[in-house]
Amino acid sequence: MQIKIDKNVGGIEGLCVIEPAVHGDSRGYFMETYSQRDMEEAGLNIRFVQDNQSMSAKGVLRGLHFQINYPQTKLVRAIKGSVFDVAVDLRTGSKTYGKWYGVELSDENKKQFLIPKGFAHGFLVLSDIAEFCYKCDDFYHPNDEGGIAWNDPEIGIIWPQLTGEYKGSASAEGYALLDGTPLNLSEKDQNWRGMKNMI
Repeated sequence: MQIKIDKNVGGIEGLCVIEPAVHGDSRGYFMETYSQRDMEEAGLNIRFVQDNQSMSAKGVLRGLHFQINYPQTKLVRAIKGSVFDVAVDLRTGSKTYGKWYGVELSDENKKQFLIPKGFAHGFLVLSDIAEFCYKCDDFYHPNDEGGIAWNDPEIGIIWPQLTGEYKGSASAEGYALLDGTPLNLSEKDQNWRGMKNMI
């Protein structure tokens, strides 16, 4: 097997942090970024159908997003720069409902984060820029996106390097990274509400 898989990270069933084997020498490095055989040997039988890639600047926070009617399992990684990636358990009846787990993903550590169906997902960019890739096991369906406030105190995510005070909404106003970079969220992401308002 060419990968190391830590299962049920943070005590949350289904969440996995994956570290590929990296073969390097004076020329550079080589690694398998995905192997269906290795995943299946680890008991992870997932059929991915779509790959996505985004680029974001420092201080951008995307999330927390989930799919309403067409939930997706996602395998995410940063191919350039560094992000703090978070998953929140929204599975009805889960013993860890509302619990979150976060991991730094970077081009240096080459870690990947497997997020099953039923989780909200988001990330904060810690480097000057970050390029982010993810595999999905279902296609994108327009108008199927839901979300919850990235700073919902009921969830209590501790975002690294971020300063600011919760003022009752998901607004980015008053939040910044330690170096002064202002927090940058889309208008939509600033209007999500907390978990207690979920229908």
